[in-house]
Amino acid sequence: MTAFSRTAIGLTAAILLTTLSACGSSSPFGSLGFGAKAASDATVQASRTSGAESVAVNRYLWAAALDVLNFLPVESVDPFTGVIVMGYGTPPGGTRAYRATVYITDPALDARSLNVALQSRSGPVPAETQRAIEDAILSRARQIRIADRAL
Repeated sequence: MTAFSRTAIGLTAAILLTTLSACGSSSPFGSLGFGAKAASDATVQASRTSGAESVAVNRYLWAAALDVLNFLPVESVDPFTGVIVMGYGTPPGGTRAYRATVYITDPALDARSLNVALQSRSGPVPAETQRAIEDAILSRARQIRIADRAL
């Protein structure tokens, strides 16, 4: 595992932990009993009015996308909507720089759940290159799932 992929995985883990820890208490004083009722009512109301829904993404596809595209710098991630935006990077042994946006639409480990938009500095890449990246992500996701079940 390269230092960049460890950094990308660490960044993703930090974002997820920060997000999950924010869900633990409705206010900084909630554990002491000060204002917890008012804060939780406000949170419920905000959720109701914004129409927020929890969108589940497949964790194997998520991890595989970060693993396969580890040569690209991660610009932003949103695990709630399933979007990973990566900046320009050159694959090992390659000369062309690419950037990618990965969109995971469904919790199923399925080809229909994964959309990859790949671009080079000169414009969109050929469809077969994009399909090859999607196939590599799907294959890696299956490997991770198999390894996970073996534990």
